[in-house]
Amino acid sequence: MGSLYYGGSEPIQIDDRALAHLKVVVATKLRRNESFTLTWKHQDGQSDGRSTVWLHPSIPLRFVFDETEAPELSRRWIEDLAHSANSSGGITLVDELLDPSEQLEGSKTH
Repeated sequence: MGSLYYGGSEPIQIDDRALAHLKVVVATKLRRNESFTLTWKHQDGQSDGRSTVWLHPSIPLRFVFDETEAPELSRRWIEDLAHSANSSGGITLVDELLDPSEQLEGSKTH
């Protein structure tokens, strides 16, 4: 489980794989000097619901990953996140959608 530190707030706990994909989209938006919101569902063990933060290029941001190796990135997931980033609602941390062939590969036992 990775953490996103934004300003002086408590860390936001996000799965490392999701955080790696989110980092690409957030860095792209901030590099363009764009402000936007980020919304996510609360993790298990937290109160029900969701949270939203306003991301601005002038506020410190740090991504911390538990895993030492970066995961292979999914172009489709990055595109899904980028699409939501460009909407009026800002980035909504959506789950990764796998192609049916990818889901079959992942479920095979050896």
